[in-house]
Formats: sequence, structure tokens, C-alpha cells
Amino acid sequence: MDFDFTDEQKMLRDGLSRLIAQKYTFEDRQRTVTSKPGWRPDLWSEFAEMGLMMAPLPEEMGGLDGDAIDSMIIMEEFGKGLVIEPYLQSVVCAGSLIKNAGSEAQKSEYGEKIASGESIFAVGLYEAEGRFDPSYVATAAKKNGNDYVLNGQKAVVLGGPMATSFVISARTSGANPDENGISLFVVEKGQEGLTAQDYTTVDGLRASELFLEGVVVTEAAVLGAIGGGFAHIELMRDEAIAALCAEAVGLMSVANAQTIEYAKTRKQFGVPISTFQVLQHAMVNMLIALEEAKSMALLAAIECAGGDAKLRAKACAAAKVKIGQSARIVGQNAIQIHGGMGMTNELAISHYFKRLTMIDAQFGNVDYHLRRYADMD
Repeated sequence: MDFDFTDEQKMLRDGLSRLIAQKYTFEDRQRTVTSKPGWRPDLWSEFAEMGLMMAPLPEEMGGLDGDAIDSMIIMEEFGKGLVIEPYLQSVVCAGSLIKNAGSEAQKSEYGEKIASGESIFAVGLYEAEGRFDPSYVATAAKKNGNDYVLNGQKAVVLGGPMATSFVISARTSGANPDENGISLFVVEKGQEGLTAQDYTTVDGLRASELFLEGVVVTEAAVLGAIGGGFAHIELMRDEAIAALCAEAVGLMSVANAQTIEYAKTRKQFGVPISTFQVLQHAMVNMLIALEEAKSMALLAAIECAGGDAKLRAKACAAAKVKIGQSARIVGQNAIQIHGGMGMTNELAISHYFKRLTMIDAQFGNVDYHLRRYADMD
């Protein structure tokens, strides 16, 4: 198997790396995180001009007919730069649901808006009582003539504050935790009955709690078959996990480099602390963890780009476990070697650690995916 990137993919990676280095410094990010919007629309437009939104989307959605490998390349660079713009939510997650569940008309309408950066989508699939289980859907959608009326609540909708539209899961039949009976709906921001409570997460991202009280949507807003949404959610979750794993690899790469550089310059007892054997062992463990994470992230992306659902699910569950374990090794050792200052907001390493910690919890933590993997055998 050829693991080399194409020339186009290398150009995409190098161009994005230069853009982030020039316009997404740590100081720039800190100002953005503490600003009222919490993101940079000007950079979002530049991402769109570079073709980042189009890269993993099919042609019928206005994309470049790419796949999970393209998402992996982009997300790894985003991880290195601690990018907070809602690419994962809009392009990877919503893009997947629209690509796999949407009609031709929906792919054209919604997909082209995502690909151009004109619209930002966020996905509301999880609920507080369900923890990591996307089949726990208490939000209800009742048929009313040719329309559907949605009532319920969605938790931790990342990218919600800047989203223009949402893809919401709601139960049209059955009871929790049935996988059958879950349907997908597109709900526009500002729609009557939809309210949001916005907040900043510990890693600097923005999220919303969504409250739906009598939200009316037409049949044109339904993605896919009524009651058949769960299979599309599972596929989306795996594609999102593969992208998250790539982001984590980018984060760990920088965390390793910053820790090694700090250990070379920080002196104790008149010598650099990098000469202390116990810290050398710790940094070797960090490097091993990073290399293992790289391999598993690549495997997850390859299987997502393939057509075997079982291999995809197993690879993504295994990758999420390994990424969570590696992130803990890298993150905790990085903070330990930096000492007390490693926990301060003024030092970048603390923000890499926070993001790695949050990635472990996103779409299910290590324990959740260990059980998921075991249940597949």
C-alpha cells in the first residue's frame, strides 16, 4: 500500500502550514479566544479560498471529491496551530450527514454553502442523559400534517454559537436506546422555538445547549429516510473520530517539540534538565506514544476512506483508544517537565494539554471505545 500523499495533498498541507504560521500565532489565538465572537471570520474566508472546505466533499456538494485522508491532512495542521474555527463541526460532521443521508437537492443546496464557507453547520446529536451514546435520543419529532414538530434538548453542540444551521437528531418512533426510529432534521438558526445557551469550553472552543420547543420543520428539512438516521450518525462519528485523531497527532507533535526545546534550555544544578536520565526516559515515552498515535490515526483515515463498515468501526474505536492513551502520556509528561509554569495560561503547552484532554472525551473516551471495540468481536 502506498502511504505517500499526492502532490496536491502536499501542496494543501504546506500552504495551510504557512498560513497558520503567519496568521495563527499563539498570541493571535489567545486574543481570539477571549474576544466576543470567539473565532475569526476573516480566516474562515481564507480557509474557504484555499479550498479546505471543498477538499473532503464530493463533487455534487461543490467539493473536490476528496476523502478522510484529505480531512486528516487538514486536521493535523489545525492541531499544530490550535485552530478553534468550526471546521470539524461544519465540514466533517455536517458534511458527512448531508453527503450520506441527503437528497440530491439537499446535497446541492447545503453542500455548496458548506464548501464555499457561506454557511456554517453544527450537529446536535448528543443529550445530557445519554453521555456518549448517540442512540439515546429523547428529543421527539411528531408528524403534523406535512410538517414535523421538534421538542427536546441537545447538549454540548460545538460550533453552535457561530453556526447558521443545525443538523438535529430526533426520535420519530421507538424508545431509548433503540437505534431504529431516529431521524435527522436541518434546523435553521433563528427559527421560532429554537433557543441556545452559548458558552466557552475549557479548551477555548465555543458550544451551545440547544432547546427546541415546538420547532416546526417541513418534510424538505428531513435528511434521509424517517427513522433511518442512526446508520448515518455512526458513519459520521467514525469520520469525525478519524479527523479528531489527526488533530491530536498535530497537537502531540507540537507538545513534544516544545517540551524537548524547553528541556534543552531550562537549567538545574548548572546543567540543562534534558541531561537528566529520568526526564530523557519520559521524553522517549512521549515520542513512542506520538508514533503509535500517528499509525492509528492513519489507519482510521484509511478505513474511513474505504468501504468496509466493520473495519472502519473497529479501526476508529481502536484509534480513539490509542489516541486517548497517547495524549495522556504526552500531555501529562509535557506539563510535568515544564513544571508549575506549564499550567499557566501564558504558556502555550497548557492549551495543548487542555485540547488533548477534551479530545479524549469527544465522541466517547478511552473506556467507552474499549467497550465498543470489545462488543464488535
